[in-house]
Amino acid sequence: MRIDAEASAQQRNWTPGETQVDAGNTPDIADLLARLHFAPGEGRIWLDDQRMQLIHTSAMGVLRRELIESLGIERARGLLTRMGYNSGAHDAELARRLRPQAADGDAFAVGPQLHALEGMVKVELIRQEMDVARGQYRGEFIWRHSSEDEVHVRTYGIGVEPVCWMQIGYASGYTSVFMGRPVLFREVECRATGSEHCRIIGKPVEEWDDAEDDVRYLRAQSFSSGLSASGNRARRAAPNPETAAMFADDEIVGVSTGFNAVCHMLRCVADTDATVLFLGESGVGKEVFARTLHRISPRADKPFIAVNCAAIPENLVESELFGVEKGAFTGATASREGRFERAHGGTLFLDEIGIMNLTAQGKLLRALQEREIERVGDTRVRHVDVRVVAATNLNLKAEVRAGRFREDLFYRLNVFPVKVPPLRERREDIPVLMNHFLRKFCVRHRRDVTGFTPRAINALLSYELPGNIRELENMIERGVILTQHGGAIDVGQLFVSGERWDTATFGLDRDGHVAATDALHAGADKPGGCADKDADAVRAAILRIEALLTGDADTGEFSLDQVAGSLERALLERAITKADGNLSAAARTLGITRSRLVYRLGNLGVTAS
Repeated sequence: MRIDAEASAQQRNWTPGETQVDAGNTPDIADLLARLHFAPGEGRIWLDDQRMQLIHTSAMGVLRRELIESLGIERARGLLTRMGYNSGAHDAELARRLRPQAADGDAFAVGPQLHALEGMVKVELIRQEMDVARGQYRGEFIWRHSSEDEVHVRTYGIGVEPVCWMQIGYASGYTSVFMGRPVLFREVECRATGSEHCRIIGKPVEEWDDAEDDVRYLRAQSFSSGLSASGNRARRAAPNPETAAMFADDEIVGVSTGFNAVCHMLRCVADTDATVLFLGESGVGKEVFARTLHRISPRADKPFIAVNCAAIPENLVESELFGVEKGAFTGATASREGRFERAHGGTLFLDEIGIMNLTAQGKLLRALQEREIERVGDTRVRHVDVRVVAATNLNLKAEVRAGRFREDLFYRLNVFPVKVPPLRERREDIPVLMNHFLRKFCVRHRRDVTGFTPRAINALLSYELPGNIRELENMIERGVILTQHGGAIDVGQLFVSGERWDTATFGLDRDGHVAATDALHAGADKPGGCADKDADAVRAAILRIEALLTGDADTGEFSLDQVAGSLERALLERAITKADGNLSAAARTLGITRSRLVYRLGNLGVTAS
């Protein structure tokens, strides 16, 4: 996109919103610095519970050049933009935890401050208007000293296109997760084009007239809808008119690494006839991905037939799959095609394949091997040209070992396995799905719901979502129905069945992996470990206090301050031991800030690393 100064000025001319943020009132960065912990002896750097690393800008320049030269500038830009989006999305989750009671503007400022703290760019707020509950956002910022500009200009010189791709991805990812709806930033001025500084503007995706120019870089594959399904429906309609309605509600949206990895797998296998096996928990969208696979394959103009193996009685599985001849059994008054014949030339999707009985499994194996079937009660063999796609939420290897699934059928189906990760492992997709389902159900139920409250966004981002996308979809539909006209969905409209959305805190275990605090405590409490020694120290201090209170000890031997100091020291050291040296995690366990923990350690003569 060539930069147009006049167009840029028009893009900045927005109507003021309800909530405005003062550009000159920026919160102090001390609370962020207190969360930054260097442990050079362990080779680790932490920002709260996220592990970080320093990297030379020259190394990023080499990576950038290699990507451009090997992939081309379009694909390289897409990859770097998605990297930035992922980073911004994670920092937005951190922002809500760091300043939970702060005003929206102060909480949002964590993103620009972290962007500067991480050495990417100096961020200056020009104007910002946000109303989280109504989903309204406008933002304008100036970037100074962009490291991304420096490495690009050093290699390619001044050009005509903005090049802060990773930083634009960061701003879009951060704001989208913070607001609970897709927000797109665009760079309207860039130092790499000769401007004095970089200038960016952000607003919701739907409010950009030409959002597709930038949204496409957030899609790993062209058949996914990326941030939003709007505007892509006509372009991606199924070629077969008979199945067009089937795909109308199955657009796939997402921007996470896990989502993009699945899309990449689909693109690789789409133009083949290989059998595909989708694996993953219930509700992760396996059938939607199967329909997408059919839509982008050469069989798109042929039928897509879906069979839920769990919903068919065992004695009817054979007739449902392979058909039945007239008179084959009592009640068979007419010949009828089975699902294989109906899917001839197209795709047969076998959902919940792991529940199929062993007899039907044997017949299915022959159909897959020979590509021919026999109707029940018939002697004629019929050839079928069908691509089989299966899905299950069971561990088929375990089912084979238990004797409930045929090993030869497993290997026949497991030609091209695709693991769809659960939604809790790709939380960057949650705001995108929230917005997608909100718009969908507002239209379906004729409701005017503006968006989500900050509490609802925080709850959905921290809830484990055991039912995955299906549960999230149901929650959003429930919220749309329960919310008053013109209002925003709050926690009370989402969680009505006793769900718990308060998640445990996390820290780093001895191997540097993120683990729940409870798990860290369990490891520290093993017999003979450091926790035992700390517990002994605590018990000894308590005994000394009891001795003072009962008069059994001579107060001249030790003072109350000494006893209190001994107890405090033991408690602090035990918390740090359990957190494996992570002061931020230890501070959360004690219910204090990291800076307060360091201060207390200093008073006790303990050096904090």
